[in-house]
Amino acid sequence: MRAGATLDRLPTRLAALIRQRFALPPSPPRGEGKTPRRFRKLKIAAGILAVSTITATAALTLYTRSLPPLDLAAAADRSTVVLDREGKLLRPFLTSDGRWKLPVTSEDVDPRYLAMLKTFEDKRFDQHRGIDPLGILRAAGQMLLNGRVVSGGSTLTMQVARLLEPREERTLSAKLRQAVRAVELERRFDKAGILDLYLTLAPFGGNLEGVRAASFAYFGKEPKRLSTAEAALLVALPQSPETRRPDRFVEAARKARERVLERVEQAGLATRDEVAAARNEPIPTARRPFPNLSPHIAEQAVAEAPAERVQKLSLDARLQTALEGLARERSLGLAPQVSIAILAVDNETGEIRASVGGVDYFAAERAGALDLTRALRSPGSALKPFIYALAFDNGIAHPETMLEDRPARYGIYIPENFDMTFQGMVSARKALQLSLNVPAVELLSALGPQRFLSRLRDAGVAIAMPKDSGAPGLAVGLGGLGITLQDLTRAYVGLARGGEMLPLRFRQQAAQTGPAPRLVDPVAAWYVADTLLGAPPPLNAVPGRIAYKTGTSYGYRDAWAVGFDRKHTIGVWVGRADNGAVPGLVGRTVAAPILFDAFARLGIDQRPFPQPADAIVASTGHLPPPLRHLRQDVPKTVTAMSTPTLKLAFPPDGARIDLSTAALDGNARLNLKAAGGSPPYTWLVDGTPVTEPQRRRETQWQPPGKGFMRISVIDATGASESVSVRLQ
Repeated sequence: MRAGATLDRLPTRLAALIRQRFALPPSPPRGEGKTPRRFRKLKIAAGILAVSTITATAALTLYTRSLPPLDLAAAADRSTVVLDREGKLLRPFLTSDGRWKLPVTSEDVDPRYLAMLKTFEDKRFDQHRGIDPLGILRAAGQMLLNGRVVSGGSTLTMQVARLLEPREERTLSAKLRQAVRAVELERRFDKAGILDLYLTLAPFGGNLEGVRAASFAYFGKEPKRLSTAEAALLVALPQSPETRRPDRFVEAARKARERVLERVEQAGLATRDEVAAARNEPIPTARRPFPNLSPHIAEQAVAEAPAERVQKLSLDARLQTALEGLARERSLGLAPQVSIAILAVDNETGEIRASVGGVDYFAAERAGALDLTRALRSPGSALKPFIYALAFDNGIAHPETMLEDRPARYGIYIPENFDMTFQGMVSARKALQLSLNVPAVELLSALGPQRFLSRLRDAGVAIAMPKDSGAPGLAVGLGGLGITLQDLTRAYVGLARGGEMLPLRFRQQAAQTGPAPRLVDPVAAWYVADTLLGAPPPLNAVPGRIAYKTGTSYGYRDAWAVGFDRKHTIGVWVGRADNGAVPGLVGRTVAAPILFDAFARLGIDQRPFPQPADAIVASTGHLPPPLRHLRQDVPKTVTAMSTPTLKLAFPPDGARIDLSTAALDGNARLNLKAAGGSPPYTWLVDGTPVTEPQRRRETQWQPPGKGFMRISVIDATGASESVSVRLQ
């Protein structure tokens, strides 16, 4: 042992005398030459901290490895949405577990809402890596000062982790798991991806998940354009969605919005005046219905591709909304059972721009769930333009060819005009414009019914013939077959395209390749389009704007109107879903006004139809001799044939007739119509004559009231036919 060290152990004064006596060096100041005690403590603390850090890191690593892989199924399970051609929402569908969870990204949301969200929930969201240490320290300090949890210190990323793996308990272990998952999410996604997850998963009360679903439910619009008050409310709701639901707890929702607005004003995201105006904006007290545009097409699209969560169609949401509104408006003047179907098609592509399958999807009395654009119906006179088109195409006639409109018989078939009158000699143009039956049957007789149907079918038009009908007869030209509004409209699209047919489609896809089927050549199609452009319009409509044709089926069951310009074709059908008769249901007076109104809402392309170079534009006298008159090879009258059996064509037996729909000239009158037999005809109700004998097959009778009645008709030979009906 050193002497100096030994002396240092002696009392100070004694040690000093010894050092002086033996000339030893003085003792160093106390503490000098050895490690201070406080530094030793710091080293010990640092060692403990290092060991603790290593231990905690190892434990955290083991805990992280013990967790199962992060399950993103909750984010993937979203509502199927059907969009229009521009991406506007037509109709969303519930998820399999009954939630509204619409796909959404930060690009679909108002930027100011995102700024409010970060300011209120996680102001350092763009800087941290899932965990915000300052936020945790702040939350701990607030808890110590207030004796309760004031804020949880959770970041938006931690909230996403909680939404992906929901747990009821609010323990330290649950917080630790969220923190670990938050770091994992930050490594796996960028900030935009994490924000998208929050916007999709955040709860907003009830079965609403995601800001897009909440924006539609509470404000009826996309979250792209939110007001300050709307954005503030949507920021506040996810913190306690069930206790702040504005449709149930208005005052709680208002207070929550107020807290967000205070923070927004402090952060400078809105001016004082904007915040004051937002405070005065009312809280929505009820949920709004989600969009339900073109529900029938939307359901068909989802049924065809159930795995596609986002279905983009060719429809135009603006036009769809306008035409659905038009159908509702026009239905107000019809019986509760009568519905309206409308179809609008782009002539260039064959894409459906709007499809109204019925007046009200949820109306049971109108069978609203049925897509009536696909229902088989009798077209009445709506197929006449194609008789003329094929006659023109085959060189049988020209628009100025003269036809006979006079009584005629083809075997037992005796065609009659709708108004029971005859025009004599008329041009094919005028006969089509006035929708005369006899000239159309004359042309069909020259063309051949089977040939007519074959050409339609070869062009892709679906035709349904009655069962056990045998060979097609001339009645097919006046509606004696079945066709859907979709197929009829498609045939008119072919006329608008110069005779070239396209399939109708409701999805946006590449244009059809290869040669398209052709119904007629361009000259024949132009002849018909030019003729229909001159058809007399309905009351108060402007003539010469669209080429159109109407139709009324046998027994007043269907009213049709189909028209086209250079750009679009629109088809309209009016009738009962159950195929019941509707007195007074006539295409020209019921369907045609709807057609013209639909074009007014769509916009009319006033360009003329392009005239083919080889079209013959001449008067009857300047036509080639074979085209001046229809060939008269076949006699129109067969006197040797027996008179067809008398039938009561309308009303049908067992019909229930709503007299409110039979109003004519202010009086409730009922149409009575006979078929076959020999004139004159006498009409009776409950055995009492109600008319004098008359030659016309159709008359009108004003019922004295409601109830069950038996209607009879007697012809000149004494033959009779009776039906029982109920007037209500």
